[in-house]
Amino acid sequence: MEIEKLLDELYSYSMHGIKLGLENIKTLCRELGEPQKNYKVIHIAGTNGKGSTSTTIETILLEAGYKVGKYTSPHILKFNERIRANGQDISDEEIVKYYQIVKEVIAKTGIRPTFFEVTTAMMFKYFSDLGLDYVVLETGMGGRFDATNVCEAELCVITNVSLDHTEYLGDTIYKIAKEKAGIIKNTSRVVVADSNPEFLKAISEEKAEIINVLEKYKNTTMELDFEKFITKIDLGAEKYNFSLFGNYQFKNFLTAYEVAIQLGIDKEIIKRASKKVVWQCRFERYCQNPLVVLDGAHNEDGMRELCKIIEQGYKSEEVVIITSILKDKDVKHMLGLMRKIADNIIFTSLEENPRGTNGEKIFEQLEDKKGCIVENNMKKAYELAKSYNKKIIVVCGSFYTLSKFKEEIDG
Repeated sequence: MEIEKLLDELYSYSMHGIKLGLENIKTLCRELGEPQKNYKVIHIAGTNGKGSTSTTIETILLEAGYKVGKYTSPHILKFNERIRANGQDISDEEIVKYYQIVKEVIAKTGIRPTFFEVTTAMMFKYFSDLGLDYVVLETGMGGRFDATNVCEAELCVITNVSLDHTEYLGDTIYKIAKEKAGIIKNTSRVVVADSNPEFLKAISEEKAEIINVLEKYKNTTMELDFEKFITKIDLGAEKYNFSLFGNYQFKNFLTAYEVAIQLGIDKEIIKRASKKVVWQCRFERYCQNPLVVLDGAHNEDGMRELCKIIEQGYKSEEVVIITSILKDKDVKHMLGLMRKIADNIIFTSLEENPRGTNGEKIFEQLEDKKGCIVENNMKKAYELAKSYNKKIIVVCGSFYTLSKFKEEIDG
């Protein structure tokens, strides 16, 4: 089967919607021989920071000489990005192979799995066949009833919790944290990076030792290097140059660092690995002249963290933003944050996405419209942004916006 046709078929499982529950994935894994039991799992949940934390842990484990898999979502440009083994995306041929294996199980059992359940089953089997030592496993949404939660984890990580996906997970921090804490199960240790009392209350109700990196490393300092675009972290006895840039990356580094310490990995290995971490669309420098930064800030918390970085390095008159935001996000608050850091905002379209909208609809929700404009065509929006001759162009608002930017500008 050609890869494009296959992916269209695979994406068609999205028509089954989002179903939080474990029956389908348990059936798939049982028929596949319980592949999720054949490696050690680092299971990661949280509202923001999962991807950066997962990738940092993956890089450290690889540097330590282990065979490592990583499962993340969403992808930016290609489905292959979701499933990585030993630092490489899964190949098209392997996608075909493992989809066919799972498809046969679906036909045999008569179940109606979701897109995420199918891809999770493919990942579990692929990683098992490769004989990996560790799998860094990121939840899709929530935790307790997330399809990834059929495994037993060596160590659990819950980065943080904010109000996101409230229609599925609950309308308070406590309720959402309770769902995410469902990954802990029989794990003895959980690493967290959040000091919200409601969050901590929910996590503490599980039977596991909580290691809160914000408390454990409260005397640690950091600074952003706007010349090299690295995050300098001072742990007292050791100093680390972290290749991911941003205030929020400080917490992600501490979380990954603590996981490595819990696994007994040497600090010199962590130090080497911290310089090598690459994670696209997290303050990613797309080009230098002009300076164009792509950032996956797609909810209010993510936007707040992005704004913190921009405020430290640039004045609002030096910044132009290209953005589109999914209509199920807190658009007004995100726009309010953007307005503080940029005199000019260009609104573009994500109408081709069922959750997206056009620039005009987002523009209408902006209170102070001075210096802001709608240009639904991404290429034209980029040319317009460059014509402003600002110090920095920031593309943000949704991973779909970044994906569209890369496809249209590179294409």
